[in-house]
Amino acid sequence: MNGDAHSAQKKALDINLDGTRHGTFAEIGAGQETARWFFHVGKASATVAKSISAYSMGVSDGLYGPTRHYVSRERLAAMLEREYGQLVEQLDAKRGAETAFFVFADTVATHGSRRSSGGHGWLGIRFQDRPRAEPSEVIIHIEMLDAFALGQQEAVGLVGVNLIYGAFTRSQDPSGLIRGLMDGLDRRRIEIDMIKFSGPAFAGVDNRLMSLQLVEQGLTDSAMFTAEGEVVQSSEVLHGRRVVVERGSFRPVTNVTLAMLDAGLEGLRQEPDAAAAEPVVVMEMTLNNLMSGASIDHRDFLARADILGALGKSVMISNYTRFDCVTTYLRQYTQDWIGLVAGLPTLREIFDEQYYTDLNGGILEGLGRLFQGNAKVFAYPTVSPATGELETAEKPSIHPRLEHLYAHLFDNGFIVPVRQVDTAQLHVTPGDVLKLIQSGDAKWAEYVPPAAAVLIRKNRLLGFGGAAS
Repeated sequence: MNGDAHSAQKKALDINLDGTRHGTFAEIGAGQETARWFFHVGKASATVAKSISAYSMGVSDGLYGPTRHYVSRERLAAMLEREYGQLVEQLDAKRGAETAFFVFADTVATHGSRRSSGGHGWLGIRFQDRPRAEPSEVIIHIEMLDAFALGQQEAVGLVGVNLIYGAFTRSQDPSGLIRGLMDGLDRRRIEIDMIKFSGPAFAGVDNRLMSLQLVEQGLTDSAMFTAEGEVVQSSEVLHGRRVVVERGSFRPVTNVTLAMLDAGLEGLRQEPDAAAAEPVVVMEMTLNNLMSGASIDHRDFLARADILGALGKSVMISNYTRFDCVTTYLRQYTQDWIGLVAGLPTLREIFDEQYYTDLNGGILEGLGRLFQGNAKVFAYPTVSPATGELETAEKPSIHPRLEHLYAHLFDNGFIVPVRQVDTAQLHVTPGDVLKLIQSGDAKWAEYVPPAAAVLIRKNRLLGFGGAAS
């Protein structure tokens, strides 16, 4: 813990010695772990206006209003709103001209050693970047991976100090702020799977890009945002729901892309125990999908996100290579049906043993994870580029030694062939369409949904008409 302590002590002391920041610490569920650092290093009176811990549910409701979930974004927002309003009301007249006010808040659930997983929590800071400025805000969601509650509490304190320090010193560099959240920590202790920036200090920040940064910088394996561009923690969208996932580069989304998705949706609707609510649709892009050479083109990523948003689709960014990792991830949030949509090339990759060499049980273990619970792969046919013939899930051309394994899964309904398809555009790949877009050949518009075509033309996305991609 020495390296952890040194980093946190220096940051807390730097803020205390600066003397221009004054604020409230409101912490529920893991002790006063963040505030403790500022008291511990000395000169805390310069920084700490108030420290409060409303552990009792009755007291918490009295201060911040009733809530269904005490560890939630809604509770964090209520804490920040009330404490910030009270702080400014009480102190602005006296010292507002020379002081930038802030409120740090967290609501956290730690889990003891008898639980199979750690805890989780919501943390946030509302702050003025200069005296009497309109406030800005950063909120994050964390998963705590330490086995014991004490370690989880320590981790909350560290990430809290890092968040406060980052807001004060790196508001002009949100990517650097994200990187600094893990100072003194690593992925064995903390995962940060959601972050949202708002307010004048972060004018121009696109939170979808910040979600990508969480995955790209290794703070989490997966992050999500909705069609409207609102970043979310996955449980907010997926909890207890049926889910249909289609993974791809979506560069661009084609008519076939949506036809595959519709097949998966219809497949889940036909399940005899299907719930009344429509399945959640998730379009997954992996870091590999986003790579352009040795790096990720962020502008290109946002273009794809814009197109998916125009089509009403939520987006998941992940670093998952294997499909079974996706199922395992989703099973944290739902035990309902999961439908994975795959074309024949992707289906063959699922049965490629090279992807499972890191598992002790090899491909058998991987497929066991993939089909855990109620899960199916809806396999969409394709046209062979070599022969021009239709290829279906009945004969997917996999390695002969895996044919019996495949037959077992196929015969028992884990792999479902999609038979009713319009074959007119099956021969056209997203790569073909991208070339047409960038060459200026108007025929590309025939192969993409109308809403996507409008946006590509209007905003000159994906190198439309020969512009730089």
